[in-house]
Amino acid sequence: MNSVGMGQRPQNRRQQVVKFLWVGIWLAYLSAPVRDLLHGGHSDGVVVLGWIGLAAFVFWYFTLVVRAGRGERNGVVLGSVAVLAAQSTVLSLTLGREWLVLYVYVAIASGAALPFRLARWMIPAVSALLTGAALVVPGGTAFLTGLLFPALLGGFSMTGVRELIRTTTELREARATVARLAANEERLRLARDLHDLLGHSLSLITLKSELAGRMLPGHPEKAAQQVADIEQVSRQALVDVRAAVAGYRRPRLLEELAGARVALTAAGITAELPAEPDLDGVPEDSETALAWALREAVTNVVRHSGARRCTVELLRRRTLDGLLLELAVEDDGSGGARGGPRGGQGGGPGNGLTGLTERLTQAGGTLEAGRARNGFLLIARAPVAAVPADVGSGA
Repeated sequence: MNSVGMGQRPQNRRQQVVKFLWVGIWLAYLSAPVRDLLHGGHSDGVVVLGWIGLAAFVFWYFTLVVRAGRGERNGVVLGSVAVLAAQSTVLSLTLGREWLVLYVYVAIASGAALPFRLARWMIPAVSALLTGAALVVPGGTAFLTGLLFPALLGGFSMTGVRELIRTTTELREARATVARLAANEERLRLARDLHDLLGHSLSLITLKSELAGRMLPGHPEKAAQQVADIEQVSRQALVDVRAAVAGYRRPRLLEELAGARVALTAAGITAELPAEPDLDGVPEDSETALAWALREAVTNVVRHSGARRCTVELLRRRTLDGLLLELAVEDDGSGGARGGPRGGQGGGPGNGLTGLTERLTQAGGTLEAGRARNGFLLIARAPVAAVPADVGSGA
């Protein structure tokens, strides 16, 4: 992020400029001391000393507020606030009531730079010092009401901003830590599963390879049997690995529907999607196959259709083969005329549709895809519940 708040240390030049502008804009309230120096009727020597004092105050204020959050000890920050308070007192007592506004900056700097346990005492103390100075400076009581409330409100507001930023920073760090721990846990879990899956198989393959090597000269038929066993074990290991890896990237229909809405909207396509679907009784394999079908269909609509509208329906249908969950994705684009990934009439099916057919077949479902009246239609069906082969459709 390029933004930076009160209590945070700027990390680059852009953030430094932003923070200087944010702090500097409030210096507009120093117009009263500036007018007093220009039109207050002071002697030349007093005016010069006044400008020097004002410049020193602004410099110290900038230094304190901009460096807030750099880890200085509380004693250093308290000393800096004391310097600001001393400058405000000297300038107010020597130059007049217009300079009482400096105490407001001292209160704000206290809230911005000090932890709350110290700021809650320092801000009232600065306000009390402001009150005392206003009672001493000629005509200062007329300015007291207009300055005391901003000093208290501004100071405690800065403590709130500081605590909010601190809490936000801690929350971001906690989220990053949780994500990092989750990723590490996922890697450890995958490592454990792969070790459990492959450890026995690889050990068995190694053993049988050694046996086949020893049997090969004198007993070729027994060596051939060992090689056949090796092939069987390796094939099973490959199936286990594929199943384990697929389990880590198994999509869900709810997630894919949300992703479809985002993708279609980003492509400028009007999306008509069902509400939260009823997935009771839907096997995991069926849901996964339909989720893959929805992802592939929406990807094709976004990339190849040129459509303006896409409709997704998810319905339960009772057929002779049992209860099915049917996913229909229809768009009003160019249909299958372009061939390629969308397939359809006039062109063979793309790799994506071929892969979807295989997935749905494994789940006991079917896939239909082709040109519709106004575009392209994909219909994927998967069983809702496993039905024994000898049970009819009378349920």
